[in-house]
Formats: sequence, structure tokens, C-alpha cells
Amino acid sequence: MTEKALRLGTRRSKLAMAQSGQVADAVSQVTGRPVELVEITTYGDVSREHLAQIGGTGVFVAALREALARGEVDFAVHSLKDLPTTQPDELVVAAIPVREDPRDVMVTRDALKLTDLPRGARIGTGSPRRMAQLNAYARSHGMDIETVPIRGNVDTRIGYVHQGELDAVVLAAAGLNRVGRSDEVTDFLSVDTVLPAPGQGALAVETTADNADLIAALAELDDPFTRAAVTAERSLLAALEAGCSAPVGALADLLTGGQTVKEMRLRGVVGSVDGATLVQLSTTGPVPETHEAAMALGRELATEMLAQGAAGLMGERAH
Repeated sequence: MTEKALRLGTRRSKLAMAQSGQVADAVSQVTGRPVELVEITTYGDVSREHLAQIGGTGVFVAALREALARGEVDFAVHSLKDLPTTQPDELVVAAIPVREDPRDVMVTRDALKLTDLPRGARIGTGSPRRMAQLNAYARSHGMDIETVPIRGNVDTRIGYVHQGELDAVVLAAAGLNRVGRSDEVTDFLSVDTVLPAPGQGALAVETTADNADLIAALAELDDPFTRAAVTAERSLLAALEAGCSAPVGALADLLTGGQTVKEMRLRGVVGSVDGATLVQLSTTGPVPETHEAAMALGRELATEMLAQGAAGLMGERAH
């Protein structure tokens, strides 16, 4: 007799369905059970407001978590950067698989690079974090650009460029890779130019805390280095008391020496949306071997950033 299918809750977008499908295949391999996708519409999917205006935090997550609580799905897949930094006691992130490319990328007209864009170029993004860093880069390099707030799925955003409404749009490399559109990328933005969102490129596989068997099975998909990195990044975000729509970038990466991983470096940035002010710092320490050590790394950097004036930049929102 075939075992009952596991129900995976997912948003309906093409990207969410693609990344949930990848996790479904992996879970099916680990458990030997079929996995069916259960499509759920979230507030973030139906609202036409800009994410910065509706708060960002949790708008793509709440409906999935409610379906878990009601027992309508067995587990859910989230883009980790959409998760609020506080974790409900009744839910557990059972797996954070190996992270995709965390960088931001540009899709531009005429295959131009960021540095090749003409004066007055209009760049679309729904992210105050991207606006702050792009405008800061433009200021420091004598460029004349305009950042334009946009919303919509990958097709909609790239369409603005193809239809000539915008000169460029900024997207996450991970999302384009997962939907098979990476060939449309015209410029990979260095993390020295635009630091990604905390957790960008990583997925969170969440289930109820009382589902011990499923937690144990999902744990086989977990990547400890990715978990340590995103935990440090999200700890920084939490300590800054900022939501996922705030102009905060963070990236933890592993520093190697010879054949071995030596340390973890955590970089953080907070900026005013106009790019006039940036607080950008980094810290390096031993690779965290516990959740508490990763959290401490993030809090340490946040404390330094707050001392440099980061608190005054967190209220920024895109208009």
C-alpha cells in the first residue's frame, strides 16, 4: 500500500512553486513518500501596495503558517528572507538547505552593465535596501540614476525593461536561477556594491514542533554552514529591530585557509533610501558551531552599527 502523501504548503507564484517543487523532490527521496503541493494565497500576493508600505515582514508567510497550525499542510517552504525574525514556539524551521547564489543581479536594456547605464537611467526595485545601496554607489561614482519602486513577479519586472518603461530592474540571482531565467541576467552586482537581504538565496522548510518524525526526516536536508550564516544575518536584523522591508543588507560568508574553513565574516549595511548616508561594517569570528554563537555574531555587529548611527536610518521607507 502506498504511503499517504505529505502535503507541502506553498505560495502560488511561479518562483515559489519552483522552489517548493525542488524541496518536494528532495523530501520524497529522503522519506520515500510522495509529496503534493498545496497552493496557498498570501496577503503579500494579493496586495498591490508596495512592500515597504504594508510592512513587508510576514506578509508572504502568515497564511502558510496558519495552514500549518490548522493541520491543512504538513510542512511549508518559505524564502528565508520573508520570515519574521521571531519564531513561533509551535513551529520549527526543520531544514535550511544549501543556499543558492545570494547576490542581486540586474536585467538591463541593451545588455548594459550598471556602470554603463546612461545619465538619468531609471532602475526598478521594490526594495529600500537596494535603493539605498544603488543610490549610494551612484553618488560615490558620479552617476545620475533614478530608483523607481515597483512590484510584481519576475515576468512583470523583466517586462518593464523589455517594454522600455525602465532601463533596468534589480532581482535576486537565486530567484532567476530557480525559474530557469538566469540567462537574462546582464550584470551580477558585487556584494561590495549591493549587500543582499539577510537570508537571501536560502529557503526555510517549516513544520509544527510536535511533528517529531517529519522534523527528523527534514533535518537530512539541512546545511549547517548555510544555517549558521543566515542565523547570524537574521540576528543582525533582529538586533537592529528592523523588518524585512527595512533598508538593511547582511551577508555572512566563510573564509578559508588552504583546504579548511577558518572563520566566518559577517557584513552589514543600513542606509537612507537616497543613498546619502550608509553605515557599513563587518566583523569576523570563528565559524559558529551553535545557534547561540551565530546569534551572538549578529548581535555584536548590530551593536557596532547602532553606535555608528544605524538606528536613525531604519525608519526609511520607499515612496
